[in-house]
Amino acid sequence: MKNFNHYSLFLLLLLMFSSCSVQKNERNENKGLKDYYKPYFPMGVAVAPRDLSGASADFIRKHYQSITPENAMKMGPIHPRKNYYYWKDADSIVSFATKNNLKVRGHALVWHEQTPDWLFKDANGNEVTKEVLLQRMKDHIFTVVNRYKGKIYAWDVVNEAIDDDPSKFLRNSLWYKICGEDFIIKAFEYAHEADPNAKLFYNDYNAVRPGKVERIHRLVKKLVDAKVPINGVGIQAHWSIFEPSEADLTNAIEQYASLDLDVQITELDMSIYPWEKERRAKRPGESDALTPELEQKQVEQYAKVFRIFRANSKSITGVTFWNLSDRYSWLDTYPVQGRKNYPLLFDADFKPKKAFWEVVNFK
Repeated sequence: MKNFNHYSLFLLLLLMFSSCSVQKNERNENKGLKDYYKPYFPMGVAVAPRDLSGASADFIRKHYQSITPENAMKMGPIHPRKNYYYWKDADSIVSFATKNNLKVRGHALVWHEQTPDWLFKDANGNEVTKEVLLQRMKDHIFTVVNRYKGKIYAWDVVNEAIDDDPSKFLRNSLWYKICGEDFIIKAFEYAHEADPNAKLFYNDYNAVRPGKVERIHRLVKKLVDAKVPINGVGIQAHWSIFEPSEADLTNAIEQYASLDLDVQITELDMSIYPWEKERRAKRPGESDALTPELEQKQVEQYAKVFRIFRANSKSITGVTFWNLSDRYSWLDTYPVQGRKNYPLLFDADFKPKKAFWEVVNFK
């Protein structure tokens, strides 16, 4: 009887452990990504006007608490000509957010790409002076930020100002050539003046690679020390199954948070290919299939980064995916035109992939 009792106790403990394991791995189709992460940080996604109706709109409402305009608020699309603003797409996104009680991250006020040529030229086609360019930047920021004041809680004010060359500091863009570092300082000051309640971010890619972390930290610290109104650092998180490492990601979050700033993951996707910067054509015979081996690596990478996000949830105030599902990703055209990528947590039919279940499989 004594041995029987010990054996029964063993079985009871085994059943309890099995029950906990089943509970942990239970798949609740009714819960959205935002519901699993409610104790940690808001979940967001980049959207286009095409996403605001039908199945994709239902998908957004189920899984996310905030949205970011993928392109509609960049300077080129929204302010293509000197005296003309195109509001339709941006307005539709903000209206959708308001109707569905979603937060909006504005993206992006000042960037070296998708910026119209007229901004830097006078009537004769010559480069404008610093004074003229700063005034044009101020007019743009005031017009856009004021239009959505109270409806956009955060802005990517300056995007990608750090040079890719590790021997250099700031990117030698036309903004920098004409205005020097003042274009960064003034952009934040103008945005704060236009909406004192909005959170203001510096946003960049490769922002967890050690050398670039040092340079971004140096820039942001200069702004903080100069009392420039900056509230956070955006880590774009265009990553792959090959990077980042746990050490690099953890270090980057800690470095930016050490400046007493919010840290947000702003443009998350997980490519199945190694990172490339330069555009190129698809090579003959180059495969773009999501093999079981690649999928498993993606599952493991997503699980790793979200474990790190949860461990640093006191510093991270938001995580935003770049595009809704594998049906469409900007990575289908960049850097290799026509090479299919599968970088998100949902497949082309908006169904959760294995990586999704691994990301939400925690206690």
